[in-house]
Amino acid sequence: MTSSVFAAERLLFTPATPDSNAIPTIFAFPNEYSVGITSLGYQVVWATLAMRGDVQVSRLFTDIHEQLPRQPELLGFSMSWELDYVNILNLLESLEIPIRAIARKEHHPIVFGGGPVLTANPEPFADFFDVILLGDGENLLDNFINAYKAVRNADRQTQLKALAQVPGIYVPGLYEVEYHDVDGAIKSINPISPEIPAVVQKQTYRGNILSASTVVTEKAAWENIYMVEVVRSCPEMCRFCLASYLNLPFRTASLEGSLIPAIERGLKVTNRLGLLGASVTQHPEFEKLLDYISQPKYDDVRLSIASVRTNTVTVQLAKTLAKRDTKSLTIAVESGSERLRQIINKKLHNDEIIQAAVNARAGGLTGLKLYGMVGIPGEEPEDLDATVKMMRDIKKAAPGLRLTLGCSTFVPKSHTPFQWLGVNRQAQKRLQLLQKQLQPQGIDFRPESYNWSIIQALLSRGDRRLSKLLELTRNFGDSLGSYKRAFKELKGTLPDLDFYVYADWSTEQLLPWNHLQGPLPQSTLLKHLADATNQFKSSVKEPQPLK
Repeated sequence: MTSSVFAAERLLFTPATPDSNAIPTIFAFPNEYSVGITSLGYQVVWATLAMRGDVQVSRLFTDIHEQLPRQPELLGFSMSWELDYVNILNLLESLEIPIRAIARKEHHPIVFGGGPVLTANPEPFADFFDVILLGDGENLLDNFINAYKAVRNADRQTQLKALAQVPGIYVPGLYEVEYHDVDGAIKSINPISPEIPAVVQKQTYRGNILSASTVVTEKAAWENIYMVEVVRSCPEMCRFCLASYLNLPFRTASLEGSLIPAIERGLKVTNRLGLLGASVTQHPEFEKLLDYISQPKYDDVRLSIASVRTNTVTVQLAKTLAKRDTKSLTIAVESGSERLRQIINKKLHNDEIIQAAVNARAGGLTGLKLYGMVGIPGEEPEDLDATVKMMRDIKKAAPGLRLTLGCSTFVPKSHTPFQWLGVNRQAQKRLQLLQKQLQPQGIDFRPESYNWSIIQALLSRGDRRLSKLLELTRNFGDSLGSYKRAFKELKGTLPDLDFYVYADWSTEQLLPWNHLQGPLPQSTLLKHLADATNQFKSSVKEPQPLK
């Protein structure tokens, strides 16, 4: 079974033949193969390692794996989804490696991790990793392997101290966290010795050749899809948005130097093309890219586009997509309230949203999916009425277009201006209210699980004290009830759920990721927070400095 899965892969790169002294490495994705192989980040890192003669890399998923080395020296995990930590711990145990870094001995591999979850806030998971790579893999990965090679024969502690000198490489065990109280805020985060950098800087790749698939397979969750990264980050900078803030600056792939050659490569092996990025249609030459894909020779190509900016939905775009087997478009509107969109810095008006729907229908698309959010800081009940009214107006303006509103709960994210603000306690009720009002209108309302949002908030603002909790919940199962049960069991050794999830934190409080520097300094994030809170109604308090 395993061999047939790997045999179905069509590679778009040439793996190197490993040297006799190559570093035995396992590169894992903590989920099933069909999910992991659909992750562009995982594909690219695996190919980067496989193209090096000095590394012998084997892949590991929860359901299948390639032949694994008996004595791996490096074991890496690509983490795209918070709850996959359960699978990381399970995989470590199956390989007979202690799940906590502190318990590992000289003969155990160095366990490293990377990916969006760990770059955003690695602290809840810090005790399980020897090394965490913060930021873009383009230069960081090679720097990591080269630094490891230089200390390959040294003892473990010497290796870790040497790796910690490389920009973007974070060795959690070399930092000590102190708390005001066992269940209070953080007092200090310091390196354990002077030669360890006090702050680790997330690495940003500044080139204009972005990622593209390195493998295409029918066994992927998106069958036979070839993915091309069109843009990285997003110029909009909505105040809550991790994808924008954490990945700044906004970068675009060169049309002639990156996108067209990549697409030509991919369309030789498949006719399914996915354009990826937080705001694909904001590529400055997007129309030229569409014209390129619209050539008759690509008539059988099925095209899918991640998310598009509302005011770039032209009839022409809709026509091109409809012809390329795309039935619907996805746009993020967040709310139907103009006031709320100003608070979050979403530069968008209701008439533009309605026009996008009209254009989508005129171009032959059959559906439009909108993304909304409840519990946005500063939200009032009348803002929900505005969302209901907006959905009705769209329905009236574009009759026959299938409308879906996917709706999540606001979750505070590290490195964004809203990292200090807690989850709104009314959010669950507000999701139910929207459901009640929109369902009878024939609008498909799809709320994201409120309980999952609570777990997400916990992990997104968590600190190292959560590692005990994560070990416990793994045995209880990953429902919100399990987390509450674990909090009860650990009472008195860490703050309660409210502290992490619902509390507005003081802007003077030391944040769990204070020693990990994202693209913008704290002073800029505070300025953006003030721009937002100045527009709140007086009843909403902004976070107060600690007395």
